[in-house]
Amino acid sequence: MKSIGIILLALILCVVILFGWLSFTEFNPKEVEAVPVQTNDNAKALQIGNTISVLSWNIGYAGLGKDSEFFMDGGSDVKSADEDTMSAYLDGIRSTAYGGDAFANIYLFQEVDKDSSRTYHTDETEALAGASNSFALNYSCGFVPYPVPPIGKVNSGLMTASDFAMERADRVSLPCPFKWPVRIANLKRCLLANYIPIEGTDKYLVVVNLHLEAYDDGSGKIAQTNQLKEFIQSEYEKGNYVIAGGDFNQEFPGALDAYPNTHPDLWSPGVLDESMIPEGWTYAYDLNAPSCRLLNQPYNPEDTENTQYYVIDGFIVSPNLAVNGVRTIPVDFANSDHNPVRVSITLK
Repeated sequence: MKSIGIILLALILCVVILFGWLSFTEFNPKEVEAVPVQTNDNAKALQIGNTISVLSWNIGYAGLGKDSEFFMDGGSDVKSADEDTMSAYLDGIRSTAYGGDAFANIYLFQEVDKDSSRTYHTDETEALAGASNSFALNYSCGFVPYPVPPIGKVNSGLMTASDFAMERADRVSLPCPFKWPVRIANLKRCLLANYIPIEGTDKYLVVVNLHLEAYDDGSGKIAQTNQLKEFIQSEYEKGNYVIAGGDFNQEFPGALDAYPNTHPDLWSPGVLDESMIPEGWTYAYDLNAPSCRLLNQPYNPEDTENTQYYVIDGFIVSPNLAVNGVRTIPVDFANSDHNPVRVSITLK
């Protein structure tokens, strides 16, 4: 009994030390922080009247491709790809994004790892770089102790890559719905706001990259969407052109009719409506193909009973931008649990 007591005491002490260390090293970003912008000589200038394309893609840290499932979605895997598979997924993401139908002038990538155990400490930003780039952490923890086996070290975030020279970029913190101790090893969501100067004017194209809350009770999504609405409207009122895109973790209007959620017990996204964007603004999304799948099992489109689709990736566009078309690129979730979504816009 004495030996058992010593073992239990040692385990309790280890847990106390772990949570103390996680609390001391918790990622606590400021409300607004400037993030570095890397630009090379190939970056172009942007002008009024230009028609450009923007691609949004949650790449699932190159670990959630067609053979993957994930424990938070009803699957069983924590680390859902070995190193060779992860490298193959990343190569596929790079070749898809920068070639063929997905090719764009501006890329909004979500779930990009820089130094994480789950992706074997690969710096994925190197594979996705464009002429001008910015990166903002939204998940940084020295050791995520959940589940068993644990996720381990995570450094992940949002990356924007562009043909056009970005003058600056800001990380804008979003409300976190979680309390201690869940908060200390959880995501700290943000907006990555990128400012591209428009030649011959004092205005900017403000490109907002986002990935809103996924596994909350719904209140986090609403609070974050409200802050997004306030932020993009404030930039538009300055005379800027604004497009916000990414993974909203909320169904766009009409998506539930196109792809009914038959597995709400595993995961239910929120729902967007017109009241959640400023008056005169436009949603840009595509209902002709799903943008996301549930990770309850490896991808099997023939298993219609257990394969669940969503349309949660898209854009919000300011009134001074014309939307020419938007399309979900059907890559059959080969390298991520999301398909890329591409919009064409013109600066009026």
